[in-house]
Parts: sequence; C-alpha cells; structure tokens
Amino acid sequence: MNRITTAAGRVVLDAAKIEQKVQLLCQAIIKEFHKDLGKLALVGIQTRGAYLARRLARQLHEETGKEVPVGILDITLYRDDVHDIAAQPEVKETDLSFDIVDRPLVLVDDVLFTGRTVRSAMNALIDYGRPQCIRLAVLVDRGHRELPIGADYAGLVLKTQSDDVVDVNLKEIDEEDSIRLRKYEDRKAR
Repeated sequence: MNRITTAAGRVVLDAAKIEQKVQLLCQAIIKEFHKDLGKLALVGIQTRGAYLARRLARQLHEETGKEVPVGILDITLYRDDVHDIAAQPEVKETDLSFDIVDRPLVLVDDVLFTGRTVRSAMNALIDYGRPQCIRLAVLVDRGHRELPIGADYAGLVLKTQSDDVVDVNLKEIDEEDSIRLRKYEDRKAR
C-alpha cells in the first residue's frame, strides 16, 4: 500500500529526525549491552518493527563493528483479538534463525500503544525458548496502556488522545520516512 500519496495528518518527525531517534535507540542499547553485544539479538515485530530492527542492527554494526542478528516475528495468531480482525487473518513471516535460549533480546516495534502487541510478541517468543532477558525498543511511545508494559528504549514519547492515529512511514515500504499524527476520522483520507 502506498501511504505517501494519501498521507494525512500533521508531520511529527521527518526523515532526518527519525534517523536521529534510531541513533539514540542504538546508543541506549549499546549502553546496556556493551558487554553482551556478542550474544545480543534484535527481534522486529512485523511489519515496521522488522524494518526498524534491521536499521538498528546496521547502526549497531557501524558503531561497534559487531554483527547483531535480526529476527522477524509475526504475532497475528497470538493476538487476543485475532478472531475480530478477520475471518482469515493474514499471517506473515516469522524468521528466528538463531537460538533465543539464554540470549538477551531486544524486541523492536514502531509504536507502543495499549501494550497488547508486545504481550502477544512475548508470548510468541517464549514458544521459541527462554531468552536471558527481553527489552523493548520502540520508535514512538504514545501512551494509553491497557497492560502494564513499558518501553525500555523509546525514540519519542508522544502525547496523544486515545482516538488519535500515529502513522509511522518507513521508506522501505512507504517511500518516505515520517511520523504523522491524525484524528481517527481522517482514516478515510488514506
């Protein structure tokens, strides 16, 4: 889907500022895991979390010279509303080509909202094994939690109304990097 030609809402961050936020996330991860970078792995939640995890891995390599593996996690079947989203929900790729047992993991997503996606992701990860620890890195923390889940690393904490929509556009799939904030009723403009 080409979200750029029909993008609505106020631009909160442009490409340059998103790059800065990714660098800040990278620095925070290095600060915590500088001794364990050889064991660390990143796991991106489909779809935009996977692209952000790859960006973080590239940045970590540039900063430290260490190759950090990246996994991709689809949480569709772990969602607590899976039956409400579609009769036949679209399941995407999960690729964890490394052993997660006793390994520190950073779970990566674009937006943290209610916490339900992260809960689903942790349930999915545990089915693959027991990591040493799981940290959460998000590009945007927009508040309004329904579950007691918080980001360990957040690029941007954004005050929103519960009915606002935060659109994260990434050039890999959306042709541009931007974060936009809009009202729910603007959804028709897409």
